[in-house]
Amino acid sequence: MEHSFTANIKSVLQKHFKRNADKVFDQSQLIQYINEKTRSANKGSKARSSFANLYAIYVILEDYISKGFHKKGNYAEYEGAVFNKLFTRQRELPFGSNLQNHALNNRMNSEFQKYFPSSEFIPILRKPETNRYWFNENLLKIKVGATSFNIASAVIDIISEYSKTKQDAFQRFIKTCEELQEIENLNPLKVHEFILGLLAPNVDARLFEIVSYAILKFFYHDQIIIWGFEMDKLNKENLKLYKTGKTNANDGGIDFVMKPLGRFFQVTETLDFKKYFLDIDKIQKYPITFVINSEESTKDLIKKIKDNANKVYSIKAIVDKYMDCIEEVINIPTLNERFIVAEKQGCLKAILDEIILQSRVEFSYTNSYDDSIKE
Repeated sequence: MEHSFTANIKSVLQKHFKRNADKVFDQSQLIQYINEKTRSANKGSKARSSFANLYAIYVILEDYISKGFHKKGNYAEYEGAVFNKLFTRQRELPFGSNLQNHALNNRMNSEFQKYFPSSEFIPILRKPETNRYWFNENLLKIKVGATSFNIASAVIDIISEYSKTKQDAFQRFIKTCEELQEIENLNPLKVHEFILGLLAPNVDARLFEIVSYAILKFFYHDQIIIWGFEMDKLNKENLKLYKTGKTNANDGGIDFVMKPLGRFFQVTETLDFKKYFLDIDKIQKYPITFVINSEESTKDLIKKIKDNANKVYSIKAIVDKYMDCIEEVINIPTLNERFIVAEKQGCLKAILDEIILQSRVEFSYTNSYDDSIKE
């Protein structure tokens, strides 16, 4: 199915294959897959980007081309690309600084098979014993009539074009934020609507985590608790929420930590109970608050998690033990409510500033284009 970025894909194919471009587009499963994964190109910075799977393709094909296999040579005899080099390279690419190894190891292949269940080809080939990688040449060589075309260079150009398009979208997002900073006093309603617009199920997971953090940070910031080790020496302290690191970082399943209560928060978009229980196990069944990117009621969300768990576990005591560790569930409506509370406390500008700050850190944003991807 075609979408706005499909025209860009076809333009790249036209440059590479001239009058055969449409046939290459129609016959290549890899191009069709990339076409599906680039739907968000012109939907702004909020839309999901799918960089992990696309960059897994990119870095292996970059190695393939650098060795000249797209022109000649026996790729079947190649010793394979080294994992460490591929992993390092994908993190050098725009928006790739916090990518993990999942796409290289299995996720890209698994998703490709969902799109093409009858395909006999697995895209990324891997030898675990040596940690070497190859890309399946059967997906790179497209036969049109009597001519066989290698699409490796075209795929590199398509992913590069997609990355640049997403960079443009993110730069526009940052620019909009900065413009809103300047007019916040004159037009607070516009800022209000902009931030609420970032709370939606289709928002990029990293951006949702950032906005959730900014809202919750200033929702809690003026709440005071009294604590101490001796009754005559009690302390008054405001609640402070800290972000533990970048999204998808190896943070032990914790995204935010609240001081001095020691509350843990995990941001997620899945309702897979196994993910929740895994996060709980990571912290030795310490209570955890889940911030869920969903508009369903918190009651329904908790019920779904528990019902699914009961289907798998036959022991009620086990399920109850895990469910007791879910301290609170915060959904999109709850975030909306807490945003309004924080806004009434005069924190609108502070929330916007925090979104900009965390976005710059998360996306490794600078004011100039990242030239680490092919021009």
